[in-house]
Amino acid sequence: MFTVNQESRQYETYILEDSDSQNRVEIVPERGGIVTQWQVQGRELLYLDQERFTHPELTVRGGIPILFPICGNLPGDTYTHNGQAYTLKQHGFARNLPWQVVEQTTDSRAALTVELTDNTATHAQYPFAFQVRFTYELAGHTLTIHAQITNRSAEPLPFALGLHPYFAVPATAKNQLNIDLPATTLWEHQTRTSQPFTGFDFTQPEIDIAFRPLTGQVATVTQDSGTLTLEYDPAFTTLVFWTVAGKDFYCLEPWTAPRYALTAGDDLIRLAPGDTWTAGVRFTAAIG
Repeated sequence: MFTVNQESRQYETYILEDSDSQNRVEIVPERGGIVTQWQVQGRELLYLDQERFTHPELTVRGGIPILFPICGNLPGDTYTHNGQAYTLKQHGFARNLPWQVVEQTTDSRAALTVELTDNTATHAQYPFAFQVRFTYELAGHTLTIHAQITNRSAEPLPFALGLHPYFAVPATAKNQLNIDLPATTLWEHQTRTSQPFTGFDFTQPEIDIAFRPLTGQVATVTQDSGTLTLEYDPAFTTLVFWTVAGKDFYCLEPWTAPRYALTAGDDLIRLAPGDTWTAGVRFTAAIG
């Protein structure tokens, strides 16, 4: 049975559920359209820093934040368009702004669509007119996320799009993760060159690696409690793995372009006026 329910908490929260498969997702539109929880068979798959989440002035560390119109950062957090300099902070503004719920359904799945459109605040950072829609769909043990971007400007819309999921894992168990990625090289964004990947060293204080080019569209991570499978459309050309020592999470992030794309141009999408771009990502959990 599929349901979409709404609860009034600190933030209005939408709960998608497939009771037959014990699959449950919570989404908070006003906090960046973010997925905050994903439970399969009673097991919470996502990490969330609850303290940061309660403070609207802080970026959320946890859940599945949306990255738009850039992934990563820019040199000096700035770029130039038509001779004017703009400031755009790391991962863009979508994760920090309120989104609006525009559609929901329980027909063959539990689904919720949220929308972000340009406004005065976005124009100060990014002088383009746009509509971004994210649809979250729940069925079986799979969470599917569809992105749709429409260019409402009279000029091409340059952007990168990504997801930044924080998956829960005990800090002491990270070295037991079996990570299978469709890549053998990593990307150094400052030099814009590829280097051989020699493996993860979980003794480091931080791991932050961008993998590209990708040789496939499926990645898996296996631990004692089961296997997580990430599938993504060809538009996602980069996978980022990030974790911090002592923290109970790892991030496996599908991006359409690497850091600096807005200034360097690597895989930057330039959407023609009036056109709509779509792409999707699927997360499937097999609980052991």
